[in-house]
Amino acid sequence: MIKAVLFDLDGTLLDTSDDLGAALNHVLTSKQLPKVSKSVYSSAISNGVAALLEVGFGDDLARFDKQQLRQAVLDHYQDNLAVHSHCFAGVAELLSNLKARGIAVGIMTNKPEFLTFPLLTHIAELATIEAVVCGDTLKVAKPHPEPLLLVAEKLGVAAHECIYVGDAERDIIAAKSANMISAAAMWGFIPSKQQALAWQADLYLTNPMALLTHI
Repeated sequence: MIKAVLFDLDGTLLDTSDDLGAALNHVLTSKQLPKVSKSVYSSAISNGVAALLEVGFGDDLARFDKQQLRQAVLDHYQDNLAVHSHCFAGVAELLSNLKARGIAVGIMTNKPEFLTFPLLTHIAELATIEAVVCGDTLKVAKPHPEPLLLVAEKLGVAAHECIYVGDAERDIIAAKSANMISAAAMWGFIPSKQQALAWQADLYLTNPMALLTHI
């Protein structure tokens, strides 16, 4: 019996691509380099700022101090956290249905706390989710299972009673390692359908509401 659903944040609950892409493009422009389109940066978002820099700067990345570029992206993003970010279609309806069924909800994201908690206050649908664990809450982050287990502990449920939904391979690895049911959010920032299928998740969800058929 499923008692809780845990979610990744970026690319699963929230479409943060345009705000993160704007931060990347701001830094590119500051270095007199051309901006990149959403089709270029969106698939890199789930892999963090380093991946964004790689797709944005390409071969030019070697000419710059990566740490300075990373900080510049983070600074701009922190100042513009929720200009465009919003829940994916169906997320609000899913959360309402889970609440009505008495299913607990938590978030485990590799996004650091200084970005996660302020962002959540801007998103009405997510602002009341109390069990939130971030990439720097513990000394380990996904794909390590410990952060997922901490969310389950906060919710007062056993790991095998949880589904973890995410859009990256590390999410599926972490869920399996934590003895949770793994679910791939195919609406998110997946690299490609073919690569996602290779993760061998327990569930493949084409839209958020599809999760309800497995509870």
